[in-house]
Amino acid sequence: MRSNKSRDTKPELALRSAVHALGLRYRVASRPIKSVRRTADLVFTRARVAVFMDGCFWHGCPDHFTVAATNASFWAEKVRRTRERDAETDRILEEAGWHVLRVWEHEDPAEAATRVAELVRQYRHLDHGK
Repeated sequence: MRSNKSRDTKPELALRSAVHALGLRYRVASRPIKSVRRTADLVFTRARVAVFMDGCFWHGCPDHFTVAATNASFWAEKVRRTRERDAETDRILEEAGWHVLRVWEHEDPAEAATRVAELVRQYRHLDHGK
């Protein structure tokens, strides 16, 4: 598993490039809430938007997830725990006033970037209690 990259994957780079082409700037692999050990792939601090690029296998994509042939129960449990952690991360961030967007690795980067841009532009000008 060491060779599995935690950042700068091809789908993530494609999304970042597409978002950047739309004129948006962001933090990469950053913690939206510094005291919480959860890292988003793209973070828009002013808009309080956290974007996660989820891999189809690791996060249990409803369209592409397949059960591993070897050690199936181990991998099924691992993916189940990952999905639980994702839901908990979403809840923690939303309770703190963040807006969470999850993008599957198989999604078209341009379409996903458009969704990101719409969300960021929707919340960019809010005060967020500052």
